[in-house]
Amino acid sequence: MHARVIPLSAPNLQTGLREACSQCNLRELCLPMGLSGGELDQIDQLVEVRRRIQRGQHLYRGGDDFLAIYAIKTGFFKTDVLLEDGRDQVTGFQMAGEILGMDGIGSEKHTCNAVALEDSEVCVIPFVDLENYSREISALQHHFHKMMSREIVRDHGVMMLLGVMRAEERLAAFLLNLSQRFTARGYSPTEFNLRMTRNEIGSYLGLKLETVSRAFSRFHEEGLISVHQKHIQIRDAAGLKKLLSERRA
Repeated sequence: MHARVIPLSAPNLQTGLREACSQCNLRELCLPMGLSGGELDQIDQLVEVRRRIQRGQHLYRGGDDFLAIYAIKTGFFKTDVLLEDGRDQVTGFQMAGEILGMDGIGSEKHTCNAVALEDSEVCVIPFVDLENYSREISALQHHFHKMMSREIVRDHGVMMLLGVMRAEERLAAFLLNLSQRFTARGYSPTEFNLRMTRNEIGSYLGLKLETVSRAFSRFHEEGLISVHQKHIQIRDAAGLKKLLSERRA
């Protein structure tokens, strides 16, 4: 089933972008500060359509031609790759205000799958147009490079997470990272719903499902968090951070 594509008229497009960017860490890409009105009008044209992706649908699959990057307006996604043994390896979780699709820049083919974990909406930014506008507007190119740098730093963070941390440290880092990302979007830093399953969390953190469940149970018993199905309440953020500081010490 194909995702639904919603073309937007020019007035609605600009209004929608400004509304989305007000809570999106991509606002510097979509509406860079300090640009002239004419330059802003040019950048507004980058987003030609929005796509609504229903829960469980693919935004793109590994091997698809790379044509665009996608700014998540609403919703939540996971990216994963198919391993040789047939298992899916989760490589990341992305929420509103973040981007998808940069895995395809180097080879011009997507190297992973992007799947909606809930009903979502993305803004489609054709990469050819983005490159063209970046050559004309130096500030846009600078902001795009910053965005790519954030992705590289995030990937390095995951490598460190999987390389040196014990299971409970990995889960603590994961929950604190989600808390920070929700805070940046104006949501509660201490209460949120997990859009992903524990099996998907385990895949991302390099842990077995049973190990993830035990770590959640221990955190709950020690009063670090409260867990009710997918609802998480962080009751002792300092305690979670202490687990990580002990590793650094």
